[in-house]
Amino acid sequence: MKSKLNLDPNVIESARSAAGQIAEDVQKFIDKHTTVTVERTVARLLGIDGVDDIDKPLPNVVIDNILEGGGLPRGAAFWIGNAVVQTGETPQEIAKKISTGEIDITKLPLSEESEIKEAVEKIAVQTVKKIKANREKRDEYIKNIGEGNKPYLYVIVATGNIHEDIIQAQAAARQGADVIAVIRTTAQSLLDYVPYGATTEGFGGTYATQENFRLMRKALDEVGEEVGRYIRLCNYCSGLCMPEIAAMGALERLDVMLNDALYGILFRDINMQRTLIDQYFSRIINGYAGIIINTGEDNYLTTSDAYQEAHTVLASQLINEQFALKAGIPEEQMGLGHAFEMDPSIENGFLYELSQALMAREIFPKAPLKYMPPTKFMTGNIFRGHIQDALFNLISIWSKQGIQLLGMLTEAIHTPHLQDRMLSIENAEYIFNNARNLGDEIEYKKDGIIQTRAKEVLSKAEDLLKNIEKEGIFQTIEQGKFADVKRPFTGGKGLEGVTEKDEKYYNPFIKLMLGGER
Repeated sequence: MKSKLNLDPNVIESARSAAGQIAEDVQKFIDKHTTVTVERTVARLLGIDGVDDIDKPLPNVVIDNILEGGGLPRGAAFWIGNAVVQTGETPQEIAKKISTGEIDITKLPLSEESEIKEAVEKIAVQTVKKIKANREKRDEYIKNIGEGNKPYLYVIVATGNIHEDIIQAQAAARQGADVIAVIRTTAQSLLDYVPYGATTEGFGGTYATQENFRLMRKALDEVGEEVGRYIRLCNYCSGLCMPEIAAMGALERLDVMLNDALYGILFRDINMQRTLIDQYFSRIINGYAGIIINTGEDNYLTTSDAYQEAHTVLASQLINEQFALKAGIPEEQMGLGHAFEMDPSIENGFLYELSQALMAREIFPKAPLKYMPPTKFMTGNIFRGHIQDALFNLISIWSKQGIQLLGMLTEAIHTPHLQDRMLSIENAEYIFNNARNLGDEIEYKKDGIIQTRAKEVLSKAEDLLKNIEKEGIFQTIEQGKFADVKRPFTGGKGLEGVTEKDEKYYNPFIKLMLGGER
């Protein structure tokens, strides 16, 4: 398709090629390492769940026991499989005995490697079948009851109480929402464990737990059948438990996950080694489960200027795309992020925002791009805020975005009330309906403001990516070239959870999911 922005395909290919080499270089590092979180995820996928008598999650109990015995470089699957062969018990039964001190998992006699792998793969195949069945059930729902038009209307619930969230989520679906995101409680991304069970207390959000996922999925299926369209469930697959949350989401049929390669490093000070290793396994799971990932480039513009640093958003989108491809995620599941965050006082700011959105759509034609609303320059003036959101909605339908997180006129005042959400949905529906095919009808002035801006941003992104390709992404992050945030290679939270694999490392789920039927 010819570029309406007159973008040079050679420059796009050059930028994408540089991003691909960046991802390839990091992948070499990833392939040599594992983390406590990756191994806890393996334990969960092998059926280990629940907590001990002091509420410590059993996956943590098992992996801590393996870590203490020096066995983590071999992988949790090896030790759990050996214990299954030696005891004849299930992974869950073994986990409970580890928690009471009856078993020290690395001290058991070793079985033949072929027996261990056979025992593990028997369980692993059943888990993968369950995840595949969830994917098929989603497809069946969409086929039978339909879904909303794109851009999907995406709204947040965040009361702290999962039962209250359900009431708000169902109300939002009845008002027209297509995607419900249950925002996580503040700082859960820094917990090195996943809380257990249904939760009723959270600050600024609700804990991401498997039971909370199950409850909300059930509630959205019920209201989806009532309103006659499939309602997608979104949560946050980031932080120190990134792949564990991906596994829980796959098991409970979540549809969308915030899942960025760099977000935790830049905005939560999580060690870069830990994050990049964790994102790979989390994305393998999300890819196999048919979950759309949302990346977090919008966050760059909360710390950097949207006009000056727009090229860093594009560069990160291209890097996220390449990391996702490494993990088997097709373009149709890449909700690459960007945001309407230009300072409203800039003359022609709307044209610059439009240029950025159109450019993203041309460079990532198959991706269901996730467009984020204005937040940085929302002032509490609800009338101006509603207009800012309307301009944001107009660009979204014009540039054919895929997922639209609706702006709230009360942003910067309070957590949205039901009526705030209703007004935001009405705003988007009105504009989307009235301007549905606007983008198809418009051509752009040759070398005008829109075309010139897009070429400039693309050129700067290409230069940045080529520079990163030479220096490496670790050094680039240390220098603060993304979001003006500097992070050290050996600093941040969670570094102690990184382990180098030995030559006999074993994780059956990588092969089963990455090489599996898609």
